Amino acid sequence: VQLVESGGGLVQTGGSLRLSCAASGRTFSYYMGWFRQAPGKEREFVAGISRSGGPTKVADSVKGRFTISNDNAKDTMYLQMSSLRPEDTAVYYCAARSTWWSAETEHDYNYWGQGTQVTVSS
Repeated sequence: VQLVESGGGLVQTGGSLRLSCAASGRTFSYYMGWFRQAPGKEREFVAGISRSGGPTKVADSVKGRFTISNDNAKDTMYLQMSSLRPEDTAVYYCAARSTWWSAETEHDYNYWGQGTQVTVSS
């Protein structure tokens, strides 16, 4: 399984970005997640979704601003980010675990993308 993120960049406070995670390999039954890591901080869970359907999970820190979605036909997962704040600045990682149930700890994920930088200017 390979994961490739795209869509990061520089945006002003209050702006929006959409991150994409293209997956290759047999990931239909996998659970997918977005994590982020800011400088000097631990990697944290942002949002998760099962590729086979079911409810999504979103961290409290981004609830109401970020939306996770999945397009199985394109083998791509998305993270729509709105009302961005400087504290959202981080490297955002796509991750996958080879089971359908959810997890919010990075050690529960088997596969990782290379990350994409998101910078929110004040």
